[in-house]
Amino acid sequence: MTSHTAAAAIPSSQSTNPIESEALLDEKEIKKRRVVRDSNLRLQILPNQWPIIYSSHYNITCMGLERCHPFDSTKWGKVFKICQEAGWLTKENTIQPMEAKTSDLLISHTSLYLKSLYIPCNVAQAVEVPIVALLFPCIIERCLLKPFRYQVGGTVTAAYFALERGWSINIGGGFHHASTNRGAGFCIYNDITVSLQFLFNDTSLSKPIRKAMIVDLDAHQGNGHERDFKGDERVYIFDMFNYSIYPRDQEAKEAISKAVRLKRFTEDGEYLRELKINLKEALTEFTPDIIIYNAGTDCYEADPLGCLSISARGIKIRDEFVFRQARKNQIPIVMVTSGGYTRESAGIIADSLLNLKEKNIITLEPEFREDISDDEI
Repeated sequence: MTSHTAAAAIPSSQSTNPIESEALLDEKEIKKRRVVRDSNLRLQILPNQWPIIYSSHYNITCMGLERCHPFDSTKWGKVFKICQEAGWLTKENTIQPMEAKTSDLLISHTSLYLKSLYIPCNVAQAVEVPIVALLFPCIIERCLLKPFRYQVGGTVTAAYFALERGWSINIGGGFHHASTNRGAGFCIYNDITVSLQFLFNDTSLSKPIRKAMIVDLDAHQGNGHERDFKGDERVYIFDMFNYSIYPRDQEAKEAISKAVRLKRFTEDGEYLRELKINLKEALTEFTPDIIIYNAGTDCYEADPLGCLSISARGIKIRDEFVFRQARKNQIPIVMVTSGGYTRESAGIIADSLLNLKEKNIITLEPEFREDISDDEI
């Protein structure tokens, strides 16, 4: 049985209840609930499948033009291949997501912004590859926008699996510079915001999602989701970033609940110490129903854009600590892979995922493990 067969979309008649008390909701909230009701992004998972989401559609290639940006736009496939060669992941025991449709994206993005993506120069500006402005819209749609939409679908699917299994990983996503009405920093769609809007507006959930925490450990400030959730008390944003690099978005910083500002070339010891102290504090200040973990690897010591000095081992310890904290507090966690601008990034991500599996921090069993602690780290 293929994963597409196993992961068939849940029919709307089963996945959502009729919209209740619509008279008490404003028009925007009614529309959001209907987006969730009519979407096919919520999938089913078999007991023998890992809540890990990946599609070959994630990878971005376009006649070699992808080399014009330092981001490794095929790293997602490389991560999957490494885990596959390690005897772990297969197409059958993981989930292939559906592509997010325009109707799905409208739960967060404005119609005007989505229409603006038909203009090549707008896309070129968002992905920071000027030559994209010279491409035909149909090529941009097929080679660039479609892969991004598959990754958005992957993050939404992962969010639901985390509620069911306690954890999930999208080998992709984490486009934290995109916001409701704009793209930037190689981010077109704001998958983190879209996934949380799905959960907040899904009336079919047995336990409604009312509060969420975004743990953003990409080296760059996550200004996209910060702009999206500014003033929204349902969302607690923990952002640990190099304050001296892009995007330096002062307005977005006002939305950060706990900011950990890192100096250039911060090393493992200080980095992990700050993470442990501050994330524990955050989880005492705020008890979320779900954690979205933006696990960028651009903090790696060889990364040309992150300008931090974290070793591959340090990143592995970081990911392990975040997962242990989520499990210890019995909070579902969704991991997305976000930034990482070296050829080593794929291997670092794969090694970290394999470490989580080898230590039984992530398992097939859909239950929280109370024996997990952070004492070993």
